[in-house]
Amino acid sequence: MFRLTTLLTVLFVAWTSSGQAAQDSVQHMLKAADAYRLTDDAMQVETQITIMKDGTPDKERRYTVYLRENRQSLVVMRSPSERGQKVLMLADDFWLIMPSTQRPMRITPTQKLFGDASTGDIATMTWAGDYDGKVVAEEACVEGAKERCVHLSLNSQRKGVTYTRIELWLAKGGYQPVRADLFVASDKMAKQASFRLDGVEGRQQVTEMLLTDQIQQGKQTVVRYLSRLAKRAPDDWFNPMFLTRNELGS
Repeated sequence: MFRLTTLLTVLFVAWTSSGQAAQDSVQHMLKAADAYRLTDDAMQVETQITIMKDGTPDKERRYTVYLRENRQSLVVMRSPSERGQKVLMLADDFWLIMPSTQRPMRITPTQKLFGDASTGDIATMTWAGDYDGKVVAEEACVEGAKERCVHLSLNSQRKGVTYTRIELWLAKGGYQPVRADLFVASDKMAKQASFRLDGVEGRQQVTEMLLTDQIQQGKQTVVRYLSRLAKRAPDDWFNPMFLTRNELGS
């Protein structure tokens, strides 16, 4: 009886430990993947969004994105047709600030910014902490390809995220993001994303994200990260009322 009890105890401890290890492993992989998109805790990212029409560039916009810890980000619109507009994200709350109004407007992370790029696509550049899930399998990164990926199935852990579920493929070994299927609250796949990485200042970074609309066929939007700079924006810039009254420097 003693031996049976001891054996059951050992098996239970091993089972719970392996379950925790699996959860830790997913977060470890997500943090590794995030490092290819967000290279510092506080950053300034110059971003260009291009709408593709029949495979060729049609329209484009420029944005400066300031990111900080604790899900704080500010998107400043630079193109002439949008100049003066800003989007502020503080944790789960989003505001749109228009130059002609004195009150910030509440918006959602799913609201379109330009093309198929939503506010959440541009204002957030991390998965760890916002999502958790499980390893589905090790499989080909793309059907028929030799490269192997770890397929993760992720569910949102907070309300202020753009997608409630993500099927994410990370390159085996380095966990570089390769592609993702992005699902909204209705569990309908809204977009597919693919990521391009290039060597920048001696390290691999995501330089481009291609969003393909799964609801309106043929629509594609390219998000290019033109430059990343380690920079902490002033605290005042993360106050929605301050933004309604003040223009920002670069």
